[in-house]
Amino acid sequence: MSKLLTALLASCGIAFASLAGAQAMTKQAYAAENDKVDAAYKAEKERCDTLAGNAKDVCQAQAKAKRDIAKADNEASFKNTADARRDAAVKRADAEYDVAKERCDDLAGNAKDVCQKDAKAAHERAKASVKR
Repeated sequence: MSKLLTALLASCGIAFASLAGAQAMTKQAYAAENDKVDAAYKAEKERCDTLAGNAKDVCQAQAKAKRDIAKADNEASFKNTADARRDAAVKRADAEYDVAKERCDDLAGNAKDVCQKDAKAAHERAKASVKR
């Protein structure tokens, strides 16, 4: 009976260890993902060069936001801690706010003011939900 229990515990331990290992990210995988994100950012930014005015600014803000979010998510996966995931969520909120502000630049007068206030309120809500 004790041999069966020992074998069962050992197999559970091996299964748990393999699950934990599957979630861990190596430095090489982390660096490769960052390189991939940088390459995608460069391509998106070059695509934005075909645009003009605020459309170009919005496109560049979106490309930068995607890059920042992807890098923050990659770092959170690499570190695999609650603090890193929280930091990634804050960076996501900041990046989305930057894009929203840039979109507001297309507007004028009261509509622009309302847009900016809405963007700031959404940003504050997103940041508040992260800190809980």
